[in-house]
Amino acid sequence: MSTRYPFTAVVGMDDLRLALLLNAVSPAVGGVLVRGEKGTAKSTAVRALADLLPEVAVVPGCRFSCDPAAPDPQCPDGPHESGPGTARAARMVELPVGASEDRLVGALDIERALGEGVKAFEPGLLADAHRGILYVDEVNLLHDHLIDLLLDAAAMGSSYVEREGVSVRHAARFLLVGTMNPEEGELRPQLLDRFGLTVEVAASREPAQRVEVVRRRLAHDDDPAAFAGRWADEESALRQRIVAARELLPSVTLGDAVLLQIAATCAAFEVDGMRADIVMARTATALAAWAGRTEVTSDDVRQAALLALPHRRRRNPFDAPGLDQDKLDETLEQFQGEDEGDDDPDPGPEGPGGGGGGGGGVPPQGDSPESPADSPDASEPSEPSEPAGSPDSPDAVEPPASPVPSGPGERAAVKSAEPFRTKMLSVPGLGEGAAGRRSRARTEHGRTTGSRRPQGALTKLHLTATVQAAAPHQRARGRVGRGLVVRRDDLRQATREGREGNLVLFVVDASGSMAARRRMSAVKGAVLSLLLDAYQRRDKVGLITFRGKEAELALPPTSSVDAAAARLETLPTGGRTPLAAGLLRAHDVLRVERLRDPSRRPLLVVVTDGRATGGPEPVALAGRAARLHAAEGIASVVVDCESGMVRLGLAGELARELGGSAVTLDELRADSIAGLVKDVQGTSRRAA
Repeated sequence: MSTRYPFTAVVGMDDLRLALLLNAVSPAVGGVLVRGEKGTAKSTAVRALADLLPEVAVVPGCRFSCDPAAPDPQCPDGPHESGPGTARAARMVELPVGASEDRLVGALDIERALGEGVKAFEPGLLADAHRGILYVDEVNLLHDHLIDLLLDAAAMGSSYVEREGVSVRHAARFLLVGTMNPEEGELRPQLLDRFGLTVEVAASREPAQRVEVVRRRLAHDDDPAAFAGRWADEESALRQRIVAARELLPSVTLGDAVLLQIAATCAAFEVDGMRADIVMARTATALAAWAGRTEVTSDDVRQAALLALPHRRRRNPFDAPGLDQDKLDETLEQFQGEDEGDDDPDPGPEGPGGGGGGGGGVPPQGDSPESPADSPDASEPSEPSEPAGSPDSPDAVEPPASPVPSGPGERAAVKSAEPFRTKMLSVPGLGEGAAGRRSRARTEHGRTTGSRRPQGALTKLHLTATVQAAAPHQRARGRVGRGLVVRRDDLRQATREGREGNLVLFVVDASGSMAARRRMSAVKGAVLSLLLDAYQRRDKVGLITFRGKEAELALPPTSSVDAAAARLETLPTGGRTPLAAGLLRAHDVLRVERLRDPSRRPLLVVVTDGRATGGPEPVALAGRAARLHAAEGIASVVVDCESGMVRLGLAGELARELGGSAVTLDELRADSIAGLVKDVQGTSRRAA
């Protein structure tokens, strides 16, 4: 086994190390989600934690790591008798992104069940991780149904497997740690809430600290064993401190005044549900035990809030992460009990390498990177005052925005209107792309639609089809009247239909014909709404804008819809309308993406009023570019932004050239009366 990088040798990242250690002290905290840019030692710190956990005693021969002092009465390998057991190191189990459901929760041996009549269950990774660490790198790229199973098991402390007439339940209590890079896409708020704590990490901008990181990393790579030996004393001291904190934890008291502060803080930040209150209480208790105290203080509550609340405030991916610390301090001060009035105003919890001197022997490592909550970017900018004149007039002076207008006829960016819930736009046909929530697809999960011969390992047995395949051969197998003989060639895999995520490529008209302030604000609001819809349906998104003389790929296809929203917000307008350039650029982008991910089907969303100006024969050229998409069968929708009493209907004509459909801004709303009438009329025409 390779020598891991020592936990105490990690430079900086105080919040991350503290969050991991608090979960090591009290796994009931609910795990840690580590968010940060690539190359910030997220995985290194998590893997190093495994060596700090005390050894665990297990029942000999039990595949589910039962505690010999209190064996699980429902253990599939049981019943076990109480006894001394054997000691082994705590495990750290890694869940790969491409893991199947059977690999996670365990699987029934179908061949033994049908061929031998034995209900044999093979444990999965949840059983392996019991009483240890379950680590999921790039958790945001894991399929949603696997995340649901994972977080349900972490919350309940047990895993239930119900399939093919077999019911298995086993204990699954583990320290859950997930790492992710937000640039590759966000987790849904419902899933974020299931992680106890969250930490934002970033590489230090201090040259001296970066030098120390490189020096230690090179020393470890040259001689891992010698490097680990240099930190052995610090590792041992930190391990002993974890044991001491675990023993002290049941003695820690949570007073009513502190509970009131926790409830008031969660209410002040308008956190949904009660999970945040419970997590904060457990975290504050663990902080007190880690500091060697038997009573929770206001400073423990403050630190617990900074770790437990930032990710629970996010209603959608466009909300800025972090916590308003001034508001937090005001809330805690307002509900502070009289018995805590003379406390040190800012002693800070003793964390690893913290100022308390009890950080497990970790030497001072310089200032930690600035947390998102401390960053000046975490606060919302003040709204500029409205200029004189009619706000809806195209000639109204708009406050400067980034980027500042530079070209002739170009206008500054305007703020988008409030997003709304959009009607679902989908790709026709049946795909086979990544699991999502938009278009119909053949998936591993969903309703059963048929059967086929298994290609590789059998995962979902279609029992009826298997019996039908085996039945004609029973006379030849000599078992007529004496039971059913099933062989491997008879097994049939169930085919299922669910939903897939698509590549939604937005082509947005930012030309002068769309530059009226109110209209562009509404257009941005519509695109922002579609982006939010794409986030909820697990799509990849890309953004192309066209104005002036050319089209620009503002955002290459990505899973980070908040990046697309940021580009959209600063989009300036003005100039001519090179519609053909926008469509041709979209064609190039889709061609490249088809090579990268052939199974992910595209949906082209063109946001325009349909006008085309600039260059020779702009209308004819735009028509030819549209027919190019139609010839390749690319699903498309034109969002018609034309307004006013006199309408030319150019967007509808563009939709016909693309072979797609057109919707107005009003019809795009899911609760729109106009959209409902259009849908009813379309249904009536199809029925006729």
